[in-house]
Amino acid sequence: MTHDGGRDWYAWRGDILILRIKVQPRSSRNALGEVLGDRVKLYLTAPPVDGKANAAVVAFLANHFGVAKGQVTIRRGETGRDKEIHVQSPQNLAVLGICRD
Repeated sequence: MTHDGGRDWYAWRGDILILRIKVQPRSSRNALGEVLGDRVKLYLTAPPVDGKANAAVVAFLANHFGVAKGQVTIRRGETGRDKEIHVQSPQNLAVLGICRD
């Protein structure tokens, strides 16, 4: 959650979970991190070259939410660290405290 208790970093559109993330490439681990305002931090070991970080984002989130890679789409931010990700019908929501409204 954000510091003010809000949930600005995710939203629902039907059965699509929309995430706003900030990617930290070349990290020492692959892990979800803290919420920074309207984004949740995603640490990745992959470098930000040749699409490796984007592929790692998709693979990590697909595994985390229990969906196929084809159900995770980078909708905005392909070339930057701030990204909007759509996850179709995510299965595992409890880890981040995400709830359906």
